[in-house]
Amino acid sequence: MSTTEPSAPTETRNQPKSLSDLFISFTLLALQGFGGVLAVVQRELVEKKKWMTREEFVEEWAVAQIMPGPNVINLALMIGDRYFGVRGAVVAVAGMMCAPSVLILILALLYGQFADNTHVAGALRGMGAVAAGLITATGLKLMGAIRKHPLGIPACIVLGIASFVGIALLRWPLAWVLLGLGGISCVLTYRALGAREAA
Repeated sequence: MSTTEPSAPTETRNQPKSLSDLFISFTLLALQGFGGVLAVVQRELVEKKKWMTREEFVEEWAVAQIMPGPNVINLALMIGDRYFGVRGAVVAVAGMMCAPSVLILILALLYGQFADNTHVAGALRGMGAVAAGLITATGLKLMGAIRKHPLGIPACIVLGIASFVGIALLRWPLAWVLLGLGGISCVLTYRALGAREAA
């Protein structure tokens, strides 16, 4: 009597189960995005749903930033297209837009009523600090992803600092920084990958 070893189960990657799941997931994600959607997107897609790794998130977020339009909409479009093609892209973007659009219209009407109230103005200024904290925390959380970058940690840190200096201190236009430092980063990464393959 011959016995066969059971084959090891292959690890399946988490992904949206259907177009409805994709739509609901992005709708809920969009409704959480008050004050700093980057932090919410990273937590939901990478840590909770595990639809992508930290490295994939960093790469796709970088692409989403250089495309025209809102970053998170671009990311939703790419993720929807990855799993369900054009239909997925449309459904993901619809999920990001529908409920928030209705809420924004309601909030705009309310803001028109209370815009002159000093307490409302103060509360909105306070939310800016919270948004900055969320973005900083997410950036620090994603720092681990650069360990696997072909350029290595020192080069990534230098490029990050140069970007910060260009935008925050020198106040260069974002497009110049993206084209300049982004172009340099792409060329250096391409060369590093070529050298790695040659070795």
